[in-house]
Amino acid sequence: MQRLNFPSYQFRFKNSENKIRIFDLIRKKFVVLQPEEWVRQHTLHFLIFTKKYPASLINVEKQLKINKLNKRYDIVVYEPDGSIRILVECKSPDITVDQSTFDQIARYNLQLKARFLMVTNGLDHFFAEMDFEQEKYRFLQHIPDFSR
Repeated sequence: MQRLNFPSYQFRFKNSENKIRIFDLIRKKFVVLQPEEWVRQHTLHFLIFTKKYPASLINVEKQLKINKLNKRYDIVVYEPDGSIRILVECKSPDITVDQSTFDQIARYNLQLKARFLMVTNGLDHFFAEMDFEQEKYRFLQHIPDFSR
């Protein structure tokens, strides 16, 4: 797999049914290693090991309904009170992060109401903080570390 713009992490792999699988720390199972999954696993490791978010506050690939359509978010990080702190959208490294990517995460966030947004293709990372009163987001240099 391609080298991504994240710190170096240790991953667990296995070959099963002629497919390489990577262990997902949140789902606690091996999942097929595709380019977007490679980015998602790096992002999870980044949130847990670099930003120090407890794995117990992280959820991966859950379904939500947007305008009567079933959609899936990549990663959500909760606050201890159950509100959503961070919504993450992961793309394959060959997908350019552009306005349409931000439009997608903004649509999801109308329902989820996360305070922070992260969009990454593993090479480029974008972070934003929501301003719900003004109905816009402002870009940040980094996503905040976990704090109690």
